[in-house]
Amino acid sequence: MDYGNWKPKDVRKLIREGKITGQTSGMCNGYAQANLAILPKSLAFDFLLFTQRNRKPCPLLDVTEAGNPEPKLAAPGADIRLDIPKYRIYKKGVLTDEVTDLSGYWQDDYVAFLLGCSFSFESPMIEDGLDVRHITDQHNVPMYITNIPCVPAGVFHGPMVVSMRPMKPADAIRAVQITTRMPFVHGSPIHLGDPAAIGIKDIDKPDFGDPSEIKEGEIPVFWACGVTPQAAAMTAKPGIMITHAPGHMFITDILNSKLAIL
Repeated sequence: MDYGNWKPKDVRKLIREGKITGQTSGMCNGYAQANLAILPKSLAFDFLLFTQRNRKPCPLLDVTEAGNPEPKLAAPGADIRLDIPKYRIYKKGVLTDEVTDLSGYWQDDYVAFLLGCSFSFESPMIEDGLDVRHITDQHNVPMYITNIPCVPAGVFHGPMVVSMRPMKPADAIRAVQITTRMPFVHGSPIHLGDPAAIGIKDIDKPDFGDPSEIKEGEIPVFWACGVTPQAAAMTAKPGIMITHAPGHMFITDILNSKLAIL
């Protein structure tokens, strides 16, 4: 079913009921989607500092109060434990579980961070006539761990993760113009062209998501990605960190237009 014109509250209800379990790209056009990171309160300040020092991959949209699963600014009435199709559980840097709700993991000292997602700028690109390949081909966006280091903060450090969309050079220029206006959802690309220049050895083997076909005459265009905290978890190895599964985002009530610089 096409959920592009649905309201976030209605889609979140279906997610909570287990009726939507897949990736959320293309859903609720016009509304911001968000990456998730959940940590114990003892690590929350370090991670907050990490987001402030690495705003390109980690643009902060909301932070919950300790023990409260409601993202009061991004989606009043929502429940961060139930309203994402799939979650990942990292323990000491190792992915130990994937679940569809957090009722078995949530604790009363957990703090949830919602970070802007590149899915939010895909609607403006499509409206402008650009081909967003993973939506056209109906698969998850490809994501790669790069050799670009994030600025460390407390226990958190690690490489930046990027998402990739193949485009004709002229379309890539237009994509830069569109996304530069949206810094709260990663903004302009961080690299265009040769993947090896940012440490990607095989463009056909993403670290997260699914590969996208790069057609003749196209170049890969790379944006900073909110999966970066998962790379930080694998590097810093905190006792526990809960994230969304790549591509399975939290859909907020925030209009993309409210996040754009006119």
